[in-house]
Amino acid sequence: MLASLSDILRKAQRGRYAVGAFNVNNLETLQSVMAAAEAERAPVIVQTSEGAIEYAGMEELAILAHLAAIKTKRPVIFHLDHGKNLNLVIEAIKSGYYSSVMFDGSSLPYEENVAATKRVVKLAHAKKISVEAELGAIAGIEDFVSVEDRDAHFTDPEQARKFVAATGCDALAIAIGTSHGAFKFKHESRLDFERLKKIAERVSIPLVLHGASGVPSAIKAQCTKYGAEIAGAKGVSDASLKKAVGLGISKVNVDTDLRIAFDAGIRKFLHDKPQVIDPREILKPARELMTSVVRQKMRTLGCAGKG
Repeated sequence: MLASLSDILRKAQRGRYAVGAFNVNNLETLQSVMAAAEAERAPVIVQTSEGAIEYAGMEELAILAHLAAIKTKRPVIFHLDHGKNLNLVIEAIKSGYYSSVMFDGSSLPYEENVAATKRVVKLAHAKKISVEAELGAIAGIEDFVSVEDRDAHFTDPEQARKFVAATGCDALAIAIGTSHGAFKFKHESRLDFERLKKIAERVSIPLVLHGASGVPSAIKAQCTKYGAEIAGAKGVSDASLKKAVGLGISKVNVDTDLRIAFDAGIRKFLHDKPQVIDPREILKPARELMTSVVRQKMRTLGCAGKG
């Protein structure tokens, strides 16, 4: 069933667990995510990025997501992820496909981010659509930086309080040391938990952690064994995720882990069975690996059994 992001995250916030938000680009990825949600009896956020929409089409992805929501008893949120293009965000709202949208104005000057987010909130709330906003720079932050650099890029707790009050957004993505992609850190993940604690003390709405893929070692090993050049890939540890959830994170975004699993499954199959050309057979192992990754993530986040 299609659900409200605000309702699901408020429940997670009260229960001190987080709901996994998984990026989908095609049928196989969506099937993997939904199979995991069913197996773990978990609520799930199915999200499409601007890149996914460009690749597969907004309507096409929406049809798949809505069908998946109809076929399950698990709460399913269909979410627009990282909408930096304001026109696309408005299109998504007007389409009626999404139960929530994210407007990412984090690269804008603060006042411009506030103004644009307020506009999105007004349009979305009129259609009973939830809005996730972002404050702070998430991508490209190294794990060993000066205090000055961290303060310049990471979310300021007091500014977060003012931003939420000014915009009326339903969830807030914050920057505490994660980054997008497979190569997040040179060393082990180091998140600014003290900053997260201060933000959670000042902000009453659910908090969101982006760039939180873990890069599972077994999946990465299979991927590199069969030709992928990602030996240096590092993600956020399960221990760090659990601590972040305990301190107030209610939604966790995952994309890179699905990509690695998809790639690992296909690479191994093509290596082992070069005579097979049927895409249905080639894609099965990828789908199974992605389901395994999503199930593990749901257990780590504590949302297994909550749907």
